[in-house]
Amino acid sequence: MALQPETKRFSLVKPTIQTHFHIDFGWWAQSDRDWRVYLHTLLCPEHQQAFAELPDNHMVDWVDMTTAEVQRVDGLQHVLITHCARQEGFITERTSLVESVFRIFLANGNVAMSPVELGAQLNREPETILKTLMGGRIYRGLRPYLSS
Repeated sequence: MALQPETKRFSLVKPTIQTHFHIDFGWWAQSDRDWRVYLHTLLCPEHQQAFAELPDNHMVDWVDMTTAEVQRVDGLQHVLITHCARQEGFITERTSLVESVFRIFLANGNVAMSPVELGAQLNREPETILKTLMGGRIYRGLRPYLSS
């Protein structure tokens, strides 16, 4: 699961519609934003109630279906990705572009995607997505993915 906070170095290369993006959870920490509070608002009603009683650092065992490796992962992120993000209405045509992109990354386990791939899922122009993500402001930690 690729949702752990990470900090990547930045490049001077100008992103294109083929550049991959992801949620940089390190941005949330550096921006003094409580991403866990925000993620909690994205839980389905059933899990909002369930997680109201659990501590912020609740961890669960997760099995990678490809490698069969068991990892301890954040329970909130796990339930959001494996259940809530898959519910009907998680992304609608009324959801803003930035919010839709953010939610797609949550739903796919934060696997990096390009504006072309995002555009195909959202039925939006890749150029519009790129302009939005590369504007003067960083939205929801959506940044270019720079592999290490």
